[in-house]
Amino acid sequence: MKFDSFLGNSAAVSEIRQMLRGGRVPGALLFAGSDGVGKKNLALTLAKAMNCERRPPDGDDFCGECSRCLKAEEMLASTREDLERRRSLKDSSRRVEGLVYFDLQLIEPITRFILIEQVRQLRNVAYTYPFEFPRRIFVVDQAQAIHWQAVDLLLKVLEEPPPTTSFILVCPNAHELRPTIRSRCRQIQFAPVDESVLETLLATEGEVDRQHRTLAARVAAGSVAKAQAFNLAEFTARRKPWVEFLESLAGKTRGAASEPDWRRLFDSTRALTEKREELDETLRTGLMLLRDLLLVREAEGTDRIANLDLLPQLRTWAQKLDLARIELLKSGLDQAYRLQTRNVNQQLGLDALATALVQSPPQDVPVRR
Repeated sequence: MKFDSFLGNSAAVSEIRQMLRGGRVPGALLFAGSDGVGKKNLALTLAKAMNCERRPPDGDDFCGECSRCLKAEEMLASTREDLERRRSLKDSSRRVEGLVYFDLQLIEPITRFILIEQVRQLRNVAYTYPFEFPRRIFVVDQAQAIHWQAVDLLLKVLEEPPPTTSFILVCPNAHELRPTIRSRCRQIQFAPVDESVLETLLATEGEVDRQHRTLAARVAAGSVAKAQAFNLAEFTARRKPWVEFLESLAGKTRGAASEPDWRRLFDSTRALTEKREELDETLRTGLMLLRDLLLVREAEGTDRIANLDLLPQLRTWAQKLDLARIELLKSGLDQAYRLQTRNVNQQLGLDALATALVQSPPQDVPVRR
């Protein structure tokens, strides 16, 4: 992907191209912004442009055809293959054996972390001259996942930068990195991609039918990767337990003496947690529904509502669920999100949350119209 074909974040692209034209690319850059907006792709594009042998001194893109551009693609392909091979090893002690870094190297977490040996190899190779390119470039994706014991190793390299090596750190939130790391990098902030751009992309690719493009673009929340990966059937299936959950809660109108449908309620909590590997996306789906519910309550219009196809249900839930319950539900989902990495029974947690929601005394806060 060249700069001209990059989607969204025109300000970031313009800033980077200006650096190239002026020959003033810093030795350490930090690309920060939400997932799926193209930070890593733009970092790799910059790396290729910096080493393209056909790019004139005031040029701002790579050709994609010269020997260095072709070699860069080979290096990245080998890097990705090596990362996948290491991740698949069952013996964790062997995952960092025999690390070899190219002149263009993509460094990503092998486990939950970017391991100490990965950063140690970066430091060792950084101070040697590149073999095939005029400049060695390390792109560290998910830099916030660098193991805490390895952060000092990276900081040491950034404090005394090698003259022939550049670093591009990529992470969702710059504040997840140490201030000392951030202070040694030129930061470029990436924004979510506009909804109109995502809809145009989906129309061009033709994978999502016209009726559901707005839904796909809003669910993607500014992420090109999520928009391209949107699957209506999978999304609807993941959302269905949340619909059942909210229907069960709203089934007992405020002040009514009837009991809720406990069986339906607990069936929905079980369905929400039965696929642990999908829990992260499941919780995100629930939080998006809650956001839409609040928008409906505040009469914010429909231009920001993601789940447009559920608008009638959202209006019904907004009439029957008071703000206190919505806030309690959001707090419970936030806690479930934080507890994902711990060995806790998430279904029991959601069951307890459902019970608390039903037993919470209603508060009559009118819905805005």
